Amino acid sequence: MRTTLRIRRAALVFAAVGALALTGCGGDGDGKKKSEEGSGKGTDSASTVDLPKLDGENISVAAVWTGPEQANFTKVLDEFEKRTGADVTFVPAQDPIINFLGTKIAGKQPPDVAMIPQVGAIQQAAAKKWAKPVGPEARAQLGQNYAEVWQELGKVDGTQYGVYFKAANKSLIWYNAAAFDNAGAAEPKTWKDFLTTAETISASGVTPVSVGGADGWTLTDWFENVYLSQAGPEKYDQLAKHEIPWTDPSVKDALTTLAELFGKPELIAGGADGALQTEFPASVTQTFTGGDQPKGAMVFEGDFVAVNIAQTEAKIGTDAKVFPFPAVGADSPVVTGGDAAIALKDTKGAQALLTWLASSDAAKIWAEAGGFISPNKGLDLKAYPNDVQRTMAQALIDAGDDVRFDMSDQAPQSFGGTPGKGEWKILQDFLKNPKDIAGTQKQLESEAVKAYKS
Repeated sequence: MRTTLRIRRAALVFAAVGALALTGCGGDGDGKKKSEEGSGKGTDSASTVDLPKLDGENISVAAVWTGPEQANFTKVLDEFEKRTGADVTFVPAQDPIINFLGTKIAGKQPPDVAMIPQVGAIQQAAAKKWAKPVGPEARAQLGQNYAEVWQELGKVDGTQYGVYFKAANKSLIWYNAAAFDNAGAAEPKTWKDFLTTAETISASGVTPVSVGGADGWTLTDWFENVYLSQAGPEKYDQLAKHEIPWTDPSVKDALTTLAELFGKPELIAGGADGALQTEFPASVTQTFTGGDQPKGAMVFEGDFVAVNIAQTEAKIGTDAKVFPFPAVGADSPVVTGGDAAIALKDTKGAQALLTWLASSDAAKIWAEAGGFISPNKGLDLKAYPNDVQRTMAQALIDAGDDVRFDMSDQAPQSFGGTPGKGEWKILQDFLKNPKDIAGTQKQLESEAVKAYKS
């Protein structure tokens, strides 16, 4: 599913650009106590979390991560081993992980803990009674380190099942610094300023915006960011659950706003037709090739854009820079994705690992290794190595409870996650004909009704 693929790209970002590693530091804690409780393999003298003694206990953790992601997550698990004395085994899983877990459970060999990349998958695991409720120690860490929205994302019917460990910020505009400098353009803060900046860049002889319209999911992300900022979190939640129809005036407002860009083909690289033939990776690379005369000066998407920038000669932080998605309403939006840990066995070891993953100590380890954005507000932003990283993490934390999980990823796959169908196809048609707002709304509602009923 697109959720997994996009979050996986987000996870690979910083490994691809090595130097761009998030770092963070936790507060002071009783490191001596923890050293005495653990096996003596080693411990952090500035611990922020108490863990039990687990000498000799075997714990398995399943995740779809491979390569640098697996290596960095293993560092997190290694430190858990040092502090507790447990032996932790990483179990390679396949997408979709729910199917993988179903096979393991049917064979009576479930892992103790699994890393889940979708809200819906947590709900499925809870509905099947695979997932075990999060214990009091991990809940305490969540209450200390996480905004309420991140706790709610891991709940099913009021019970906490998931601990979000890893996040992706999908509300970013990346830009070609040389093209901006030549045009005398500055980073815009609002949607109105964004359009003005686009006109300024256009006047300099460079097409301002690159859009990967061949991949319909990029267009859902455009809509979601505009809608969240303009309509607000409550409406966003209602539309995500289809509690209000797509014919609602708030949807009309968001499409009208998008049409201010989509309706001006001269502002889009290749115009609408060109954008609809441009896949996401090309939308990025064409922004950061050609020096100060790229095919597009800006490209919208999440932190995983850095993977594609790494395929060019552009250097992030100098040639390629980033700013938050401009505010359409009062605030800039933050649309996110992420990976949560769930316990599949109600054991002392599984619960201790959830507690560890909810701590700022655990987040700090992967942050220092790179390839990571944390929703844990216990990480000190001053520790981030550069302004690009700091901007991404700052926006995620500052959004607090107003951050929202990708809307189309919460929808039934037939509506929000299938190429050539549902929301993807309808928004591609809208890019081509942004004047037909009412018709677009009717189509979206018709497809949503069918999908949510099934």
